[in-house]
Amino acid sequence: MKTGKLSPDQIAAYHKYGYINAAGLFTKEEIDLLRRAAKEDRALDKNSFSKDDGSGANVRLALWNHPGDGIYGMFARSHKLVDSVEQLLGEEVYHYHSKMIMKDAKVGGAWAWHQDYGYWYQNGVLKPDLCSVFIAVDPCTVENGCLQVLKGSQTIGRIDHVLTGDQAGADMERVEVAKQRMELVHCVMNPGDALFFHGNLLHASDRNNSENPRWSMICCYNAKSNDPYKESHHPRYTPLSKVSDDMILKTGITRFEDDSSNVAWLDVKKDESARSLATNVETQTS
Repeated sequence: MKTGKLSPDQIAAYHKYGYINAAGLFTKEEIDLLRRAAKEDRALDKNSFSKDDGSGANVRLALWNHPGDGIYGMFARSHKLVDSVEQLLGEEVYHYHSKMIMKDAKVGGAWAWHQDYGYWYQNGVLKPDLCSVFIAVDPCTVENGCLQVLKGSQTIGRIDHVLTGDQAGADMERVEVAKQRMELVHCVMNPGDALFFHGNLLHASDRNNSENPRWSMICCYNAKSNDPYKESHHPRYTPLSKVSDDMILKTGITRFEDDSSNVAWLDVKKDESARSLATNVETQTS
């Protein structure tokens, strides 16, 4: 058994329900540093892009593949995060990618119901042996569009995804049936909480109609044995160099001014999974 911060009960709940919330995984000091870094990061802002939710509202985000040595990398490479993912997947994992979701007050759009593996299947990832970790940078409330999940929906298996606006969403016929049979949970979270969820868990979020922002960082990991069989815009197996948890604050203090200087920002135009879905939709509707 891999060592991490999760209890046997949390691990069992993850496998049964498809997600668990590790409340307070990151301290107030750590998450305050991440919030300050992200919201003052001109490179993050410059490399962000928007996705239309189909109603005219947009969600802004920025993505990167390799975690790097700055503050974002220290979170993604920290023992308490990576070891916990390895507890859940039962083997060595590597960093598949990370993203900052910037759902701003009053204007932040919704995310359609989807499975992460619904996207990543297009990238040559053979099995859904991936785990995403949603780190609350701001408070996540019902009013500002917190994450919603269908409890246990990872057991459905992969659902076909189609484009709605700029976003790929799961086949709504199946989603509607799943909503009738499974509990819908609003994941209200405090800054520093970390929600671990399965690659096939159905999840979504509403538009932010509140006066408060809802920023979050999501770190995604793939099992080593699930190395993609073809190249894509996200990496194949790349050994992950973990760092001690105290490096979050040490790096933030010493390198705050250039914390994203070595981030390899992902060009949305190279998103193979989105392009594959768009091609499929064009084929189906032509």
